Amino acid sequence: MPEAAAQDVLSETEALCPVCLRRLPARRVRRGDAVWLLRHCPEHGPAEAVIWRGAPAFESWRRPKTPSAPPVCSTGVERGCPFDCGLCPEHAQHTCTGVVEVTGRCNLCCPVCYASSGKDASEPQAPGAEAPGALQAMSEPSVPELAARLAELRRVAGGCNLQLSGGEPTCRDDLPEIVAAARPLGFGLVQVNTNGLRLAREPGYAERLAQAGLQSVFLQFDGPDEACAILRGRPLLAEKLRALDACGRAGLGVVLVPTLLRGVNDHALGDILRLGLSRSPVVRGVHFQPASGFGRFALGMDESRRLTLPEVLTLLVEQSGGMLRAEDFHPPGCEHERCSFSARYAVRDGALVPLAEGGCCGAGSPLSPLAVPSAAEGARQAKASVARQWAAAAAPLAAPARDDLERFLANRGADKRFSVSCMAFQDAWTLDLERVRGCCIHTQAPDGRLVPFCLYNLTAVDGTTLYRGRGA
Repeated sequence: MPEAAAQDVLSETEALCPVCLRRLPARRVRRGDAVWLLRHCPEHGPAEAVIWRGAPAFESWRRPKTPSAPPVCSTGVERGCPFDCGLCPEHAQHTCTGVVEVTGRCNLCCPVCYASSGKDASEPQAPGAEAPGALQAMSEPSVPELAARLAELRRVAGGCNLQLSGGEPTCRDDLPEIVAAARPLGFGLVQVNTNGLRLAREPGYAERLAQAGLQSVFLQFDGPDEACAILRGRPLLAEKLRALDACGRAGLGVVLVPTLLRGVNDHALGDILRLGLSRSPVVRGVHFQPASGFGRFALGMDESRRLTLPEVLTLLVEQSGGMLRAEDFHPPGCEHERCSFSARYAVRDGALVPLAEGGCCGAGSPLSPLAVPSAAEGARQAKASVARQWAAAAAPLAAPARDDLERFLANRGADKRFSVSCMAFQDAWTLDLERVRGCCIHTQAPDGRLVPFCLYNLTAVDGTTLYRGRGA
């Protein structure tokens, strides 16, 4: 849309040039029912992207927090945000979820992969095998090396929730050993981010992960086969369902994670929601993620197909058949208010009853005008809430002690809860440094530094990265 179009300047911030990743002054501008992020690079000219479209109104989606510096800052401030991660003293939030990449290998070659993992998924692979010529840019750390990195993450980030990622973590035959190394360290939750193929294909594999101490599976789940073929390179729905069956037998909690792209699977949100609910309590919730221009998809991201946070919320309500209401959803209590929305529900007779409960990537309790919590308190509540919600329900204690009664009662009801959430990641076109400084999802670089997830995966239009593969 041309710069001369009717517009109202709402606020100012800083953003990056999507070509050279230079830091630039930026404006948030309203055009009709959409809000755009505008900036001008002296070398590459103007750049703009839509960051909000539709209801609720951009100005009304607020959850203020008092900034809280990370408890441990591993770097100083030299060039300023976003070039000094991590984390540096300019960051305004603690780590809620620490992401540790255990491999660069993958058994798929997804067109939308933020890590550009894998190179050839034209043929099905044997259980746990990587695609031919899979990306090896990240050398694969040994289990002792990973154990040391996990201990360092625990030191600097406290008892954050841990997500083991990649690549495809299940390409490592020693993944159960990695899980077992993580559990005694005191993370709030130990979760694996996976496409689920090995879980679906290899009898007993889910049980081995559960026995090692895995609590949660963050399962790539894009809906119908037509969507999988576009987003992942081939139909996968039947294997995803077999992965769910395997997790159910093993007692693992599952979060369904659909990547959303306009015209591909934006019609299927309601169907994914109903499928997840039909598989409750194995499925603990659905966490939608609109596609962003990271990694392999940096050149393939068509702005006309981008979905914003309020658009996903509207589609969810419209397609839910009356199960969800717009007023169920709230800004997050942990990360920046414009990063996500969430609601938590009790499952009663197949219906969803809203609960007033906070969480990462999710809602906090309603605020009075004077109740402005610290970011640190939001992170503390979020870590605990996610650990309770996304793990499989704990077996009730036979005779709980009096001081454990509240926890006992919460565990008894945990299998009747279900979460619905969405996180809109930022790419080089939509990155807003105000949002980055409030990020609570941090990837641990190979050298131990923590980098906000969006910055770690940030990719310029020519494929240049800011952190990934650059010694970080």
